[in-house]
Amino acid sequence: MVSQLKLSYSGIVICAVTAVAATALADKYQAPVMLFALLLGLALHFLYESPKHQTGVIFCSKTILRIAVGLLGVRVAFSDIVSLGYIPPLMIACCMVATIFFGVLLAKILRLPSIMGVLSGGSVAICGVSAAAAITTVLPKKDFEEKFFAITVIAVTTLSTLAMILYPLVTDALELDDVLAGVFIGGSIHDVAQVIGAGYSISPEAGNVATFIKLFRVMLLLPIVLCIYFVFRQKDSKMEGASSLFPPFLAAFIVLATLKNFGVIPDVVVEWINVISSNCLVVAIVAIGIKTSLKEIVSVGWKPVFLITSETLFFAALILAGIFLFL
Repeated sequence: MVSQLKLSYSGIVICAVTAVAATALADKYQAPVMLFALLLGLALHFLYESPKHQTGVIFCSKTILRIAVGLLGVRVAFSDIVSLGYIPPLMIACCMVATIFFGVLLAKILRLPSIMGVLSGGSVAICGVSAAAAITTVLPKKDFEEKFFAITVIAVTTLSTLAMILYPLVTDALELDDVLAGVFIGGSIHDVAQVIGAGYSISPEAGNVATFIKLFRVMLLLPIVLCIYFVFRQKDSKMEGASSLFPPFLAAFIVLATLKNFGVIPDVVVEWINVISSNCLVVAIVAIGIKTSLKEIVSVGWKPVFLITSETLFFAALILAGIFLFL
């Protein structure tokens, strides 16, 4: 590990400095930090052509990414989910699974790779960029391309921001009460920050419910990623990590989630782990951006954008149908 870090020094420094710049820009303009991280990374793609930088960039896009995903376990709160009862979470879970299958089916119809449907559908259904990052770690490397991840991040971040503005208007037009509005906001918007922004713009109660529902979706990150891993593992016995029961970083996710919910980890440590996880994720997104050619993103055309937009609308429609049928 030490020798690898020495060889990776320049690439790691580039990714870290760019991540700091992305965070500063996001704070200044009140915009999603992941989007800035990806765009800045794409602008620095020319650095990836130098062999001395490649090792460090690859280290950040793989190892640092896995660390970030493993540390996400401390964000899971079982008690908040239980307080909602079983019907809303069950309805949300069914909609999430249906959206992922819809993504895979639509990707086939559009003649896109099936992993694009899995990646985009999982990102829309679970928790946006964080879910996309987690899913990329278990996709077979021979099929996965960074351009798929890049277009997913751009589209999901943009759509999530639009949803934050438009979905509260939808709840008002449909005359949903605060609880149902919170279920819709928390169940349908991709990223946590936009869920909080939209939910509390309606009312404190709607914001609380939206946050709880969103945490439930985050909690399902692990089982869904594990299912994706085992599906592709069965298809490709030579894929990375196929010889193990499941990847170590997912084991870390389980351990941290369990310890956090049993109160073993002090709150101050949980806060620090959250900070480390968020920063590692930004660094990893920068690295993936640096590895990705903007020409490759443009080459994918309109189909991925149509795919992710359709998944977003499909997911929101399912949530609304579930609210009117079961809640």
